[in-house]
Amino acid sequence: MRKHQFYHFIRTRLHPPQADIIKSAMKKIKINLKVKFNLKKIGKIALIFLISLLVLGGVFWGGIEIGKKYYPSINLIKGLEDMETGKPADVDFSLFWDVWRLIQNDYLKASQLDRQKMVYGAIRGLVNSLGDPHSVFFEPEDAKKFTEDVSGSFSGIGIEIGIKKQVLTVIAPLEDTPAWQVGLKAGDQILKIDGKDTFDLTVEEAVKMIRGIKGSEVILTILRKDFEKPKDFKIVRDVIVVPAVKLSFLDNDIAYLKLLNFNENASYDFYRAALEILMKKSPAMILDLRNNPGGYLEISVDIAGWFLKRGEVVVRENIKNEKETVFRASGNQALVDMPLIILTNEGSASASEILAGALRDNRHIKFVGDKTFGKGSVQEVQKLYDDSMIKLTIAEWLTPSGVSINENGLEPDYKVEITEADYENKKDPQLEKALEIIKKQINLL
Repeated sequence: MRKHQFYHFIRTRLHPPQADIIKSAMKKIKINLKVKFNLKKIGKIALIFLISLLVLGGVFWGGIEIGKKYYPSINLIKGLEDMETGKPADVDFSLFWDVWRLIQNDYLKASQLDRQKMVYGAIRGLVNSLGDPHSVFFEPEDAKKFTEDVSGSFSGIGIEIGIKKQVLTVIAPLEDTPAWQVGLKAGDQILKIDGKDTFDLTVEEAVKMIRGIKGSEVILTILRKDFEKPKDFKIVRDVIVVPAVKLSFLDNDIAYLKLLNFNENASYDFYRAALEILMKKSPAMILDLRNNPGGYLEISVDIAGWFLKRGEVVVRENIKNEKETVFRASGNQALVDMPLIILTNEGSASASEILAGALRDNRHIKFVGDKTFGKGSVQEVQKLYDDSMIKLTIAEWLTPSGVSINENGLEPDYKVEITEADYENKKDPQLEKALEIIKKQINLL
């Protein structure tokens, strides 16, 4: 039956009310058919769009996976996958946010919290969990102080400190500073700072407590191997200017060069001292590395270049995954033939141990004094976006012959100790012994 025949049947065979009901129903059916037809069109469009999206998405994520394989740096895009950039796949970091939310929601003084301080505290805890006293996180203010330290000028009492055998220890008192003047020594254990126990302090926390306004006092409770019991040292803080080199001449113009650190001024200061030694035509040199806490690796390699032939190994750096970097001398060799002896003690650390080890292994130079500190790990300083810093241990140092410096130190060839009586009488038996040996080497005895 055609459409017009159907409507004629309705008009002629049915009563008007019935006809009106059927006509109304037919209009609805017509509308529904149109809607269904339109939905079919929309469905086709949606299906095409969805297929296109899946194809493009597959290409995008496939590109990322290929990039991860051939370009490891693209792993930063991992953040798109888990919304936490750099999060390892096997770490559930949700626990951190659970605790964070609990603190924000339930802690009594949550409204007074400094959220940035909370973040810094979490980062510090992460670094401390390494169990490495030389890996440190610095907040912006502490980062500024650290930069001042290595540039050669800061305020405090003038000691380099570290953790040795889980105890806060004086690595070296810097010469002519308040700490030096009151008699602090390399190897002194700091048990208390202004009455507060130090057993649970990190190095940077101890530094913040020791630092202060010029003219103010700090009391350090010190245990020394010669002490029957700990003693308090009251020290007045001052502005500390760290010299790098001190030069004098002993009997028969033997050069006595004290290399006090390897800060950014050391290369130039050593250059000036070396020229003076050469112009004076000194027959020999005593290189004093006692109480030298170290500094920049590059500067120790640069100074080694005065004493070694070009190409000789200064230090081996053992990096993560057993990769090795070798640093070689490339200097002017101006002091390569000069008779030499080295003074060391417990305050000889880091870059000073590198220089001493290089001269011993390559030139068989003798040491006089005490065993060195044994700080032979490599720290890399990375400045973060908000001016905070992280100093992270990334490698360890080996002498040219492959001997590990870290935690072992270097033993002297002639062990000579300085007693409390020697300090009180201003005697230096280590220097006296070194002078005796070097005179024999150049036939002056």
